[in-house]
Amino acid sequence: MADSSQTSQSRQLQVETHGLDVIGDAERKGTPSTLFWPWFGANVSILGLSYGAFALGFGISFWQALVAGVIGIVFSFLLCGFIAVAGKRGSAPTMVLSRAAYGVRGNRLPSVISWVLTVGWETVLTALATMATATVFSRLGWGGGTETKVVALILVGALTVVGGVMGFDLIMRLQTVITVVTGVLTIVYIALVADHIHWSTVSAVPAGSAQEFIGALVFMMTGFGLGWVNAAADYSRYLPRSSSSRGVIGWTTFGASVAPLLLLVFGLLLAGSSSTLNKAVAADPIGALTTILPTWFLVPFAVVAVLGLVGGAVLDIYSSGLALLSAGLRIPRYLAALVDGVLMIAGSVYIVFFADDFLGQFMGFLTTLGVPIAAWSGIMLADLLLRRRDYDEGDLFRPNGRYGDVQPTPLLLTLAATAIGWGLVTNTAASWLSWQGYLLDPLGLGGKSGSWAYANLGVLIALALGFLGTLALGRARVQRQEAEAPSQEAVPAV
Repeated sequence: MADSSQTSQSRQLQVETHGLDVIGDAERKGTPSTLFWPWFGANVSILGLSYGAFALGFGISFWQALVAGVIGIVFSFLLCGFIAVAGKRGSAPTMVLSRAAYGVRGNRLPSVISWVLTVGWETVLTALATMATATVFSRLGWGGGTETKVVALILVGALTVVGGVMGFDLIMRLQTVITVVTGVLTIVYIALVADHIHWSTVSAVPAGSAQEFIGALVFMMTGFGLGWVNAAADYSRYLPRSSSSRGVIGWTTFGASVAPLLLLVFGLLLAGSSSTLNKAVAADPIGALTTILPTWFLVPFAVVAVLGLVGGAVLDIYSSGLALLSAGLRIPRYLAALVDGVLMIAGSVYIVFFADDFLGQFMGFLTTLGVPIAAWSGIMLADLLLRRRDYDEGDLFRPNGRYGDVQPTPLLLTLAATAIGWGLVTNTAASWLSWQGYLLDPLGLGGKSGSWAYANLGVLIALALGFLGTLALGRARVQRQEAEAPSQEAVPAV
């Protein structure tokens, strides 16, 4: 036992050498319950409170926002749980397992989309951590200007990049610490600001239309599970093959959902109690939450805010590096994470120092990339459902193997679902996305200013088209693949 412990400790102190390669049986460890820690740590961020204001911003009542949030969070993370099963069955990163549907090189398209999404998320989280730190320092009278933001950005960026470069074992240890610290301090925060809740004001918020409810539901899906679904198998691939699939699904969904659900409820109560706070969240989602705190808790708040955001950013930078490799870049995983870290810091500089409308750009980013990711999710889920055997790991890396080089049907389905989806969403707050929504008028949905303009149906349509289209058109392809004898060749070096 002592030798095993020492081996584990030494591995945790080293840079992970695994990239896209398959995790060998000797290195598989843990149980499905260990998935709780990375997923909870990545989603316990104080940012979850701000989603209460985001949801009410759609013009709906507390109860409508609560239902939209519960359905959107749990359903979207359930998708992550299903895809996490593929990691246990295939021992490889999510965007490598996706090659079974798209072909080895055909999968580069969804890999690029996945990479952009994860780099975007890590950038947003890093920028928010920087702005939150500056706000806290400003309230304490310790500065809060450009110098503070620069130092905060360097520290947050460095912590995120180090976690992503070091890899799986350090991330698992870091997420356990983040879970405990942020969990405790978040409870203290809730206790301190509970007297700012006024139920009479919250309950008086008028109800919105069905279209506004759907818009909030889709936003919750894209802001939570659909932002993680393309990385869902990156951690379950380290579990033993004998692990329970139900356990993988359950612990992934539970670990990822429990904190956002609790934070959403309290965030709705706070935002519904104060229109001033509700509006302030749109400009500075984390910093606005400090305005109702006693001064003595500002430093602990900064700790919980930064750690929670870093917890999500670390998982994103790890998975974005894997997605970049899957897209065809042939460098070591740790260098890919470093490249993404540079892009993350550059994007954070823009958000922190130059952007003047965070919420509008954020919603535009989520919805726009949420459409192709939803299409990919539908295809991946249906492909996984059709399979009766585990993946042939070697053929995931061979263009001449059973999964082929380029599979045209999934690619065309992704492009078609994305084109239709973008035609059914609008993002007026982000001027660079004004071209979207081009199908709302032809389909009789009132155009870009009608009642369906902000329902963002395109995300749901893309998910459904990807799933149903693959069930209808992909069955024969999967049966042909599984009819072949297991590959006897070794997994190619990557």
